[in-house]
Amino acid sequence: MSKILVRILMMTDQKNRRILREQTTVEAMIDLSCHGQHGTRGDLCAECRELKEYARKRLERCPLREKKTTCANCRVHCYKPDMRDKIKQVMRYAGPRIAYRHPVLALFHFIDGFRKPPEKKKAGR
Repeated sequence: MSKILVRILMMTDQKNRRILREQTTVEAMIDLSCHGQHGTRGDLCAECRELKEYARKRLERCPLREKKTTCANCRVHCYKPDMRDKIKQVMRYAGPRIAYRHPVLALFHFIDGFRKPPEKKKAGR
């Protein structure tokens, strides 16, 4: 059984399960992209390590937490423009490949894409 699948199955904290799953998916995509595009084996290159750490921090501070949809469909954009461009490149490369390497994560990510973002609260209510 893969380390990622074990990590998902071991997530007992119901409150943070969604964010942890999203974090695991993003990290797997960054790993896949770095190994495929930058030719790294084992450790990530410095740029991808920085992006991975940045993505982790952004997810930890996500204002929507368990109600969030996938980042691509989110109404709140947490990433700085340059990091957003980098993560888009990673997703473009890793998106089609993740289903073969991590099918469980890909399935959850696909299902999460159908979540509706929470409604904005109107002022005065």
